Amino acid sequence: MTSSDLLIRGIMFALLLPAIVLHEVSHGYVAYRLGDTTAKDAGRLTLNPLKHIDLWGTILLPLLMVATLGFGFGYAKPVPINPYRFKDYRKGLFLTGIAGPTTNLLLAIVSGIGVRLLGGALATPQTAAQWIAVGLFLFCNMNLTLMFFNLIPLPPLDGSRVLPLFLSDNAMRTYAKVEQYGFIILLGVLFLAPRYLGFDPIDRYFAATVDPLLRLFTGQG
Repeated sequence: MTSSDLLIRGIMFALLLPAIVLHEVSHGYVAYRLGDTTAKDAGRLTLNPLKHIDLWGTILLPLLMVATLGFGFGYAKPVPINPYRFKDYRKGLFLTGIAGPTTNLLLAIVSGIGVRLLGGALATPQTAAQWIAVGLFLFCNMNLTLMFFNLIPLPPLDGSRVLPLFLSDNAMRTYAKVEQYGFIILLGVLFLAPRYLGFDPIDRYFAATVDPLLRLFTGQG
């Protein structure tokens, strides 16, 4: 592995922290605006990363993935929310759930614009402008990946909060029965599905969602 590869992986790990911290804070902030002070009372409406770091999800898992796979994602400690404090339970769940992915989308748009403004810097090797452009490109990619991954409608992901707004009462009861197995299903999709299906459904999903927006925002392939 070259020094450039190590530097890029170091940049990826460093950029992951603000992406997931801002994601989590946005959940708590929207909940607070909707009348739920749980996150504020727990001291989680802060940008101090130490308040949000999860040893496995924020540090060990991303480091392991970046070191072995060349890419990675992670998660911070979930911001505590009490949906029963919302005036409208379903709407409150939806708005707090979508807040994190929306934040990642905005960060992706801003960083993508940054890549476009730097123009040909990516083709100018070993310059400060190139590394800034690389960092912005990686940050855009990372935020899009976090956004779409979290929109998968399985607990504990944000999609499980978004989906109830569109379900009838009967469908909600059925979903609640399946929801308790959400994490097991998610692990199966991530690690077992590629072996038995002959393809990786998450890769296909990202190819159809992350990749087109990454090209649109950054102008890069």
